[in-house]
Amino acid sequence: MSAVLQGMLWPRTVEEATAMLAADPDAKPLAGGATLVAMMNARVIEPQTLVNLSRIDELRGVRGQAEGGLRIGAFTRHAETAACALLRGPAAVVRQAASKIANATVRNMGTIGGSIAFADPGLDYPPALVAAGASIEIAGVSGRRQVAAADFFIDWYTTALEPGEIVTAVLLGAARVGGAAYVKHARVAGDYATASAAVCIDAAGPVRAAIGSCGPTPVRADAADALLSSDRSDAAIARAAALLEARADPLDDVRGSAEYRRLLIPRLLLRAVRRAESGRDA
Repeated sequence: MSAVLQGMLWPRTVEEATAMLAADPDAKPLAGGATLVAMMNARVIEPQTLVNLSRIDELRGVRGQAEGGLRIGAFTRHAETAACALLRGPAAVVRQAASKIANATVRNMGTIGGSIAFADPGLDYPPALVAAGASIEIAGVSGRRQVAAADFFIDWYTTALEPGEIVTAVLLGAARVGGAAYVKHARVAGDYATASAAVCIDAAGPVRAAIGSCGPTPVRADAADALLSSDRSDAAIARAAALLEARADPLDDVRGSAEYRRLLIPRLLLRAVRRAESGRDA
C-alpha cells in the first residue's frame, strides 16, 4: 500500500464522510477497495488519507422505496447485488452484470459505488445501469443530487462526481414486468469485457439497450431503442446494432482491436435481445 498513507478516517454518516473529504483535498474515499488498493499498490495514486465508508449503515444493502423503486446502497458488495431477488424484470440486468464481475474474491470485496466511481469503460455495471434507466445519488457538503446513469459517465475514467463528493446509492424505478439480459465477451472468464451488451425490455413500454467497452462511456442511441421497441426481428436488431455501432468509439488494446469490437456489437445485441425476450435470467 502507499508509503505516504498517513491515516484512516472512519465516518459514521454520509455527512461526516463528505465533511472529511472537503477538509482534505488529498483524501480518498475507500469503499470495498478492489480498485483503489490496487491503484495504490501500483503507485498510480498515493493519497495521504483514506476516508473509510464501511461503517456508514445507510450505504449498505438493497431496499425498496416508498414510491416503489429500489435503492442499492453504494457499499453493497457485488456478490450481494448478484444474489438480490428484488432485482427482477428489467432491473435484473443489474443483478446479471454483478454476477459477471471478475471472480468470487472480487465480488465479495468490491462495491457498486466504488466500481462506478472508477468508471472504467470495460466494467460491467455502466451499460447495465444505463439500460436500466438508473439514477446515481451523489452526496457532497452542499447536499445530495441525482444524476441519470447515462449522464453520470462522462469520459474515460471520468464521472459527474465533483471533488469531495461520493456515490451514495444507485436508484432504480418501480418494479416492472419484462425481461433483461447482460451479455459480455471477454478473453477469459472474469476479465474486463472486450465488448458487452445490456438490454431491458419493459412489457408495457420501451426497450433500452446499451453497449459497453466500445467507447469512453456506454454506447446508446434513442433511435436504436425506438426501433427495438417496435420491431425485434433479426433484421431490425441488425439495424439497431448499426445505429449503435455508428456511435461507438472503440480503442485497440490487448483485449481486442477497434474493428473486432465493432464486429461484436451486432452479435452481442442479438444475443441480449433474445435472452431478454425469453426470460432466461442468466
